[in-house]
Amino acid sequence: MRHKIAGRKLQRKTGHRNALLRNMAAALIKHEQIKTTTPKARELRPYVEKLITLAKKGGLSNRRLAHSRILDETQEKKLFDILAERYAGREGGYTRIIKAGIRASDAAPMAIIELVDRDVDAKGQDSGPVMTGEFEDA
Repeated sequence: MRHKIAGRKLQRKTGHRNALLRNMAAALIKHEQIKTTTPKARELRPYVEKLITLAKKGGLSNRRLAHSRILDETQEKKLFDILAERYAGREGGYTRIIKAGIRASDAAPMAIIELVDRDVDAKGQDSGPVMTGEFEDA
């Protein structure tokens, strides 16, 4: 029986699982929409929602807590400056999970997790120019 056992292990050890959630949370804050497997999305949802709640409360101690959970200063700044203001009037439910079919290679159930009222321009903002094989001389 699984009484009082919360969360999924995702077939990873604790350190790897924590690193996975940190990286996925930073990616979700940065792009405001990511595609991942359904179990990972379901684990990420409360992690990110608690971060947004910390950001809404503000303060130095909450900023330090958020920094210890995402370890990315630019995403921490976005979390406290932009997302906290965006969700100030909302009581919760900052993310949504949309099922996205089955992955062809291993038949894993896929999902898109995104922030509600997201900025559409945020997705893929760091992809940069595409390499064409030609280099310009300086």
